[in-house]
Amino acid sequence: MKIRNRKSAEGESRAVEKRTAKDHVIDAVICLIFGLFTVACIFPFYYIFINTISDNTLVSTGRVNIVPVGIHFSNYVNVLSLKELPRAGGLSLARTVLGTCFTIICASFPAYCFSREEYWHKKIFYRMVVITMYFSAGVIPVFLTYKTLRIYDTFWVYILPCCVTPFNLILVKTYMESLPPSLEESAEIDGAGYLTRFTRIVMPLCKPILATIAVFSAVGQWNNWMDTVLYTRSKSLQTLQYVLYRYLKEANTLAEIARDNPEVMQEMDPATMLSPLTIKYTICIVTIVPILVVYPFFQKYFVKGMMIGAVKG
Repeated sequence: MKIRNRKSAEGESRAVEKRTAKDHVIDAVICLIFGLFTVACIFPFYYIFINTISDNTLVSTGRVNIVPVGIHFSNYVNVLSLKELPRAGGLSLARTVLGTCFTIICASFPAYCFSREEYWHKKIFYRMVVITMYFSAGVIPVFLTYKTLRIYDTFWVYILPCCVTPFNLILVKTYMESLPPSLEESAEIDGAGYLTRFTRIVMPLCKPILATIAVFSAVGQWNNWMDTVLYTRSKSLQTLQYVLYRYLKEANTLAEIARDNPEVMQEMDPATMLSPLTIKYTICIVTIVPILVVYPFFQKYFVKGMMIGAVKG
């Protein structure tokens, strides 16, 4: 019997391993398509990077396309030597970390409540949260609300408004509802309360969806700069994105002045002699690198979390 099973298994493996020329052609075409797609996704980052380390004169005339020419790193030195950069970078890092943590907490615990059948008037409160996705009061009412809550021109204007996002809450609630109820039932029999079950059973099982929300929140917090323009006025609250944007605008103005006045160009600091194009490329790399460094650590959870609801049964 064992010999027959072994022979049948070997026959099946041979049948699986046997591939025709058509299969190899299809595999080659698929690999080619995905390879071209990968190159199309990576090339813009590569193109921007080589223009930041190439000769600025050649970059301004568009003569750097594939290979860097006249390699130097003065662009990064000049941008990173801004006096306001350390403070602004620390502020952006703080709002990204705290904002992400608050978002995860404020999305997971309410979602756990909404996923429980015994929650008091669950449907009414859940609909009240969801309906906010379809209506927006506008900039002026939001501004007045922040003034009334006394978070205008404070660090908390970056954190509190982004804590509860209906979309994130829906994602976490749906994921929690897909967990086996028997896990919580067994813990409840052992005397575990809601908080114990939430922290020791539900939260560890929700790592994929929480990592997905963390990536969304971190990218949004790191890249956002319009809230700095609208809801702050103190220089101490200017984030990295806004400081770099302001520096870019000033560099454009100084470059125009320099072109019209050769004498001014000789007196200018080397940092202001950079072309607006090279400054723009350098700022892009400076703002993108932190997210590119963090993303690989969340990728495995991110992919699994995004698959929620894709397969049923």
